[in-house]
Parts: sequence; C-alpha cells; structure tokens
Amino acid sequence: MTTDDQAAARSERRAREDLRKKLTGVWELVSYTATSADGQIIHPLGPRPHGLIVYTSHGYMSAQLGRGDRPNTGSDRLEEAAADELAQAALTYVAYGGPFHIVDPSTVKHHVTTSLFPNWVGQPQVRTVSFEGDLLKLSLPTPTRLWGTDRTAELTWRRAD
Repeated sequence: MTTDDQAAARSERRAREDLRKKLTGVWELVSYTATSADGQIIHPLGPRPHGLIVYTSHGYMSAQLGRGDRPNTGSDRLEEAAADELAQAALTYVAYGGPFHIVDPSTVKHHVTTSLFPNWVGQPQVRTVSFEGDLLKLSLPTPTRLWGTDRTAELTWRRAD
C-alpha cells in the first residue's frame, strides 16, 4: 500500500468515525416524505408524524415512528384491544432496532434484530446520511417500491438531546 493509499484509508476511517459520533444520541422525527419519479410527494405517516431514532455509542440503534394522529383503541389493555384496532395501529407505526455500522462517510447500515414487521428481522436497512444545520436526513439509497410505485423516501430528524 502506498503512502497515498494509507493516507486515504486513514482519512476514510476518520470520516466514518466522525459520522458515528455525529449520529450518536437521540433524534426526534420532523418529517417523512416519499417522492416518486414524477415528483409526487406523499407523507406516509401523515403531515405531523412523531418518532425517535436512537444511536448508542455501543453501536446499537432503535427507531420508533408513527402517525401523529393515531387514535386510541377501545381498551387501555393491549391484550383486550380489538384485532382490527391493533391491525390499524400496526399499519401506522414503524419500529425496529439492532446493531448499526457506518459503511462509508455517507451511509449507515441498520442490522435489524427486532421489528414490528417480522419480515425485516435479519434484513439490513441501509440509509444515506446527510446533515443540514441541526437536522439529520436519512434516506433510501435507491428508489424502492412504496405505496404502489417506486419512491425515494427521506426522514428528517432533529437532535433531542
């Protein structure tokens, strides 16, 4: 490995570590949009979603997000709620977590070990990372089939801690 290659590798490691440090903490969801190729923008969790994403210094993450207008069920007890109410609650909520690692200075990979949607367990969730001022933006790296058409999703977060 040449001196230039070594310097480039050190620079890449530093950039990945800097991203890891910037991500570490608690972030509150500001917005979630999905844009189709023709420019149509939808808000999958409504105009005022709520949620948290947490990145720990030990390399774990957890994301919980949902519609801001989710109705209560008819019971205060989860096991007593009606099946249709629980199904609707699940349709308006995303929850998953597990270890994460920084792939490169603009990409994070979430290794899903637990999820409300069981099909995600064992399936990595890759996100492109960018920052705009005090905002964190996580987006899908390529258009993905979402709500009937290929869309690029972007979640915007503000540091809570």
